[in-house]
Amino acid sequence: MKKKELTIFRKKEVQDLVKILEEKRVEARGALSRLGPGQGKNTKEYRNLRREIAQILTIIREKEIITNSNLLLGKEGSAKKK
Repeated sequence: MKKKELTIFRKKEVQDLVKILEEKRVEARGALSRLGPGQGKNTKEYRNLRREIAQILTIIREKEIITNSNLLLGKEGSAKKK
C-alpha cells in the first residue's frame, strides 16, 4: 500500500475502514485459493493483501485509542475544573 493510500485511510471513519477491511479479507481468501497447485504464480498478491489488512487494522486501533484517550481527558479535565 502506498503512503498516499495510508493517508487517505487515516482520514476515513472507522465504519468505512471496517467495510474496506472486509473487502480486503475476501480478496485475500480468493488470492489464497488461487495459490493452489497448478494455479496462479502470484505469491506476492496474498502477502501484500495480508500487509494491507494489518495496516488497516492498525489504523482502526489507533483511532480507537485516540477516541478513548479523548474521552478520558475530557472526564479528567472536567473533574479538575470543579
